[in-house]
Amino acid sequence: MTEAKAPEILPSSEPALRAIAMPADANPHGDIFGGWLLSQMDLAGSTVAVRRAKSRVATVAVTTMTFRKPVFVGDEVSCYAEITKVGTTSVTVRIESWVRRGISGEAVKVTEGVFTYVAIDPERRPSAIARE
Repeated sequence: MTEAKAPEILPSSEPALRAIAMPADANPHGDIFGGWLLSQMDLAGSTVAVRRAKSRVATVAVTTMTFRKPVFVGDEVSCYAEITKVGTTSVTVRIESWVRRGISGEAVKVTEGVFTYVAIDPERRPSAIARE
């Protein structure tokens, strides 16, 4: 007997990034490259990390990345980012990516990951993040 999975719930927060998947981002079969999606997630996470760190940040780790469903040309991709931890110089962000499929507008969770960013000073050295 298999357990029923709870349905995925679209985050209620504003997305950190929205983009349309274009043909240049896809393979010959119309599936979007995972690297393109990963870069969109990294951009979304970094915008949240920059606001919290109040400085430039650099990506130092992607500790978890799960590709759940494909993204297709024309999908509207929304990346939702939530800070899960703030360290002395780092910010850890959990990111979910959802797509709105074509004309139907169906919302589908396609990826999730955990990204860590380090705050950097003008010389690109780690810098302390102020406590809130």
